[in-house]
This record gives sequence, C-alpha cells and structure tokens, in this order.
Amino acid sequence: MRWIIDGNNVMGSRPDGWWRDRPRAMQRLVSELDAFAVASGEEVLVVFDGGPRELRADRVEVAFARRSGRDAADDEIVRRAAEDPEPDALTVVTSDRALAGRARATGAAVKGASAVLRGP
Repeated sequence: MRWIIDGNNVMGSRPDGWWRDRPRAMQRLVSELDAFAVASGEEVLVVFDGGPRELRADRVEVAFARRSGRDAADDEIVRRAAEDPEPDALTVVTSDRALAGRARATGAAVKGASAVLRGP
C-alpha cells in the first residue's frame, strides 16, 4: 500500500499548538510519518500547503502544492492520485470530507487523519 497524507489536515487534527510554530509542527509530522514508513515498510507521501520548506525526511516524500490558495494541496493530492497507475493501492489520509470524495473518485481508499498517527 502507498499513502498520500493531507499534511495540513493531519496537523490541524491535533490541538497541540501547531499554529504557534508551523515549521516545527510540519517537521514533527514528517518525523512521525518517517517512523510509520519504517514500521510499515510502505511508501508515504505528505503534501502541504504553502511555500516549500526544508524538512528532514528519510523515508517520506515531502511535497508542496504547486500553487497557493484555497484547496491547493487538495488539488495536488487528487492530481497525484488520478495520475497513479494503481490508484487502488493508494490510501489518502484526510478528514476533509470534500477531499475524501474527490480522492475516492480516483479509485483511492480514504482514511481519517488519525490513521497514520496510530501506527501500522
């Protein structure tokens, strides 16, 4: 299985003060996803809104929306899922209902934001 993570949505699902230091919260999520990828042996891509930042990742691919504005990362996630040759092997992680519907339309499965934070 391969995972596409809605980074901002997963960060926002935890009321841990992420909004006070967004770069640190992004790195914390990427580190957690790295641990998930190691434990599961599965491929993980996380997509964030906003301009590119340097985030340290060993096993996780980190991507940023190609444009700014509303639903930019959602559009990038859907684009990647739609272009995937095996969308039935993808799971999109988001708690965004609209994105979940769009992702399912590509053939990908969808799980809520807590799916990767609980571990494999």
